[in-house]
Amino acid sequence: MKKTTVEIFRKELLETGGYSTPAERRAKERAKPSWWVTLKFSLGISKVFPMCALTQPLGILTIDKWAHFCFSTVQIAESLGMNVTLEGFRQRQEYKGPVLYLCNHMSTVETILLPPVLLSYGPFSYVAKASLAHLPFLETAARRTGMVPIGRKSPREDLMNMLKIGTERIGSGESFLIFPQGSREKVFSRKVYSSIGAKLAEKAGCPIVPIVVDTRCQPTRTKGVLKNVFKDFGPVDTSRDIRVACGPVIPNAKSKIMHEAAFDWMAGKLEEWGLETER
Repeated sequence: MKKTTVEIFRKELLETGGYSTPAERRAKERAKPSWWVTLKFSLGISKVFPMCALTQPLGILTIDKWAHFCFSTVQIAESLGMNVTLEGFRQRQEYKGPVLYLCNHMSTVETILLPPVLLSYGPFSYVAKASLAHLPFLETAARRTGMVPIGRKSPREDLMNMLKIGTERIGSGESFLIFPQGSREKVFSRKVYSSIGAKLAEKAGCPIVPIVVDTRCQPTRTKGVLKNVFKDFGPVDTSRDIRVACGPVIPNAKSKIMHEAAFDWMAGKLEEWGLETER
């Protein structure tokens, strides 16, 4: 089986606006779900953390290396017989300039999958839990890759900090990624769909590009003796493929207008895929 590389992936993405795992780069049969498959997949996608922690002190961690580390998500999925598909990204490519990305949050998978995708269209920063940056050796690496930490203890403080830093980053030409649900949710619901991204987009004067993912192949672990230690890496279901769709570029306007337009597109696309939403 040939392995997909970042270069092959980006070439197809930029030429066609999408990507679909070719048969020759996918295992002939899907691996049967087991503890070993879960372990293999989890190690494959999480290796980005030790690799960043090891290369940062050596002074050789670059954004390009980070993208290559993250791309192991695609490679490990395909090696287990799963398909990875992306669609709709021509719309993003046709817009020249920084944008505010909004993406639903289902699992850990999309947080590692998206960097090599979004970096194809220019630099970007992203919001993540502050606790991730406090892991051994990762704080400097996290800053190097554009992470903006939030503590979740003071929503107002997080909002002000994000607006300040986000406006500065977008003003310097970087796009910005936010998961408006805040935490991982099975159902895409208006109740937990924060308007902070739209407020940042209005303040920074940039458009919004909504993105949706279907990463149910590895849900968050919610029960069992391993849920506290391995919460982020639940049992892998290889019958489920990984899907990503990019929506239209929503022109800059009042935050409420952008907020609603992004939600409607995201909910509609997820419903098209058969996923549950709450409007």
